[in-house]
Amino acid sequence: MSRNPCDWLEEARAIAVEAGRRILDVYERNFHVGAKADGSPLTEADRAAHDAIVARLSALTPDVPVLSEEATQVPYEARAAWGRFWLVDPLDGTKEFINRNGEFTVNIALIEGHAPVLGVVYVPVLGVGYSACRGGGAFRQKADGRPEPIRARRFAGGKPVVVASRSHAGRETEEFLQSLGAHDVVSMGSSLKFCLVADGAADVYPRLGPTMEWDTAAAQCVVEEAGGGVTDLTGRPLAYNKPDLHNPWFIVRGAGEYDWRRHLPPAAK
Repeated sequence: MSRNPCDWLEEARAIAVEAGRRILDVYERNFHVGAKADGSPLTEADRAAHDAIVARLSALTPDVPVLSEEATQVPYEARAAWGRFWLVDPLDGTKEFINRNGEFTVNIALIEGHAPVLGVVYVPVLGVGYSACRGGGAFRQKADGRPEPIRARRFAGGKPVVVASRSHAGRETEEFLQSLGAHDVVSMGSSLKFCLVADGAADVYPRLGPTMEWDTAAAQCVVEEAGGGVTDLTGRPLAYNKPDLHNPWFIVRGAGEYDWRRHLPPAAK
């Protein structure tokens, strides 16, 4: 079995595109909206994408486990022995899917040593994909085009562009924005928020609210390979395959040494 995650990047991109086709098959017709045990929405597109991704990843790397949002969760006692595994969110942004605003993604990541070493974020409605692998750089690929390198931009003061969640902005985020002074805000759903930072369209994305590991892993790899960072509020990169799969609050930043944590409200410190 290959030890270089970059060897699987092209196939991971193709798998995400197939999952995107399955999602659009549902998106373009009437569909039923159900609910998960935690009350969050669930559609048949979530399951169709999950089935496609798991089947192809299992064929590609039979010895590498797959952890997906849409599967029965594996106890930590079993996961703790995993040195390498796929971490998947088949449809990130189900609310955006239901609202038909196009801002939903397919997320596929490979985790090694608690860090994402391969990441693919695919936007089915746009036919645009973002991808990266450790040491191989980050790329954006338009439908039927070639992957083009992307770089996060360096913020050196002035008026920043901030990405905010369309569905989950709260009081702490508002206080963060007020602390910045003059700024521009781009509202966006799903892991696309990370990608705006990765490709230099935005400077920072503060996520001062709940997320799960599968929400962030693929996009974190893209941001890091583009020269940015995804860190908790103490400055450490997000870690994966924790006993609790919830993420801490975090900040996605572009390149450079600017310390965005200085703008955090006291309640977030």
